[in-house]
Amino acid sequence: MSYFLETLVSGLFAGVMYSLVAIGFVLIYKASGVFNFAQGAMLLFAALTFVTLIEKGMPFALAFIVTSLVMVAMAILIEWLVLRPLRNRDPLTLFMATLGLSYVIEGFAQLLMGMDVHMLDLGIPDVAVQVGGIYVSQFDIIASLIALTLVATLAITFNKTRMGISLRAVASDTLAAQSIGIRLPVIWRIVWSVAGIVALVAGLVWGSRQGVQYSLSLVTLKALPVLIIGGFSSIPGAIAGGLLVGATEALADIYVGPLVNGSVSTWLAYILAVGFLLVRPAGLFGDREIERV
Repeated sequence: MSYFLETLVSGLFAGVMYSLVAIGFVLIYKASGVFNFAQGAMLLFAALTFVTLIEKGMPFALAFIVTSLVMVAMAILIEWLVLRPLRNRDPLTLFMATLGLSYVIEGFAQLLMGMDVHMLDLGIPDVAVQVGGIYVSQFDIIASLIALTLVATLAITFNKTRMGISLRAVASDTLAAQSIGIRLPVIWRIVWSVAGIVALVAGLVWGSRQGVQYSLSLVTLKALPVLIIGGFSSIPGAIAGGLLVGATEALADIYVGPLVNGSVSTWLAYILAVGFLLVRPAGLFGDREIERV
């Protein structure tokens, strides 16, 4: 029984890390209705910038602040150069723009910082500690606390502040929001900046596990089933989807993997996502689209 619980808890912690990546997608989708394909490249760029500054001798806190400012500057440039000229265009056009943007960001990162693999030490020991009679990773506990703190901060910001109300107004009806004086470019700059800082936090957590390298941007592929299951427009949905995917993968790998002579964690989440698309296309917490004719 304790082995089952350890596997389950380990999977839930992994799910929180998936959720951390998925939240960046949710923020931009809520503000513009666009799936931001460049989120993975932003995650990679943020982690590469941070680790490069650390290797040059900059203190941890200062490197985090400088990298956050870099991500804010990137958000302003993206709004100015890409989003503003494509305002009121079809969502598919904006999606294709983010697809091209991802390659531009990755190429720019390669030009500035090279392609070497960087090891990132956050000072969090990855050792097993006993909690409630089961052993769990200390790194997973702290990473989950960081993710939950970030989610709570975002939830309060978007539900209790004027900026959050403006964001929800834009997400609900862009034209109506603009008609009452909400400036869409400002909202986009803020949301892309917050998504960039979320990408930085996710990049640091994943980078310390896998090393900061170009394959780091592929962790966003794990966020896709999380978004489909939880719903593209819901932060709580991203958390629930991440927990469900993480727990299911961990348990299936242990109890189903031996029956099929291999790991199932690489594809099981996508099977779950397809099942949700057939039964509940909007996900657990997503907004169902209503078309008026």
